[in-house]
Amino acid sequence: MTQIYDRVALVGLGLIASSMFWAIKRGGLVGEVSGYARSPETRRKAREIGLCDRVCETVTEAVKDADLVILCVPVGVMGAVAAEIAPALKAGATVSDVGSVKADVIAQVGHELPSNVHFVPAHPLAGTEHSGPESGFAELFDNRWTLIVPVEGSDPAAISKLRQLWEGMGANVDEMDAEHHDLVLAVTSHAPHLIAYTMVGVADDLRRVTDSEVIKYSAAGFRDFTRIAASDPTMWRDVFLSNKDATLEILGRFTEELFALQKAIRDGDGDHLHSYFTRTRAIRRGIIEAGQDTAAANFGRGGAAPK
Repeated sequence: MTQIYDRVALVGLGLIASSMFWAIKRGGLVGEVSGYARSPETRRKAREIGLCDRVCETVTEAVKDADLVILCVPVGVMGAVAAEIAPALKAGATVSDVGSVKADVIAQVGHELPSNVHFVPAHPLAGTEHSGPESGFAELFDNRWTLIVPVEGSDPAAISKLRQLWEGMGANVDEMDAEHHDLVLAVTSHAPHLIAYTMVGVADDLRRVTDSEVIKYSAAGFRDFTRIAASDPTMWRDVFLSNKDATLEILGRFTEELFALQKAIRDGDGDHLHSYFTRTRAIRRGIIEAGQDTAAANFGRGGAAPK
């Protein structure tokens, strides 16, 4: 793989940024990767594990002379970080992000950046419930999708180069407008996370089921809810507040479906339940056929956990 950028700056050094660094190094895609995290402890840990070629003490130092700057911070602070780095950006640089909400991030970041840089938002649809600089691994993006969400006037050459980088890190890449992206993610990620948080919260509230029983007898369904509900709380708080309209729309639809299933159970309507579960099973098969999961049994959640 040929080198795509001379210098890339990663702002924020959690799961996505650390996985990007290891994937970039695996593919020899960038000459030098600088990094910055607001927490001194995170910067210390990053240096200790060799994360980034250079870990900087200030964000302006990290982005200086970078050809590409990627904001890997919670979506709620994207605008503030963009304002902070704006004076230090070199002319012609590209600024991107990895936020799981796009319309709000574009509104926050777009007006903070100088006119002589390119803004090309993006979102890798990959992750685990782990967070922090030690959680990243080079294979995170392999055969997963990254959505590039150009803004009005986005430079085609800047978009093409960013696409090359993500493809070099193993991702499949597609383009999508911001509003549609936020609706799609409300369906596939945001609402499911909120439902998982709720289900785990319900189990915590059911005092007739003891904590030890919840832990000891967790079947696969509840266990997977707890995995999702272990995700970074700051990130997900900001996601829900930033993608409020689309998430509420999908939750409204979810509530309607839930009431219909409640009625079917109450009425003993086995035909409705069987038809509904057959349709949802087909969606699972489609995910497997698309290569986004495997049909192999995984009762023990096999495989090594990411470091």
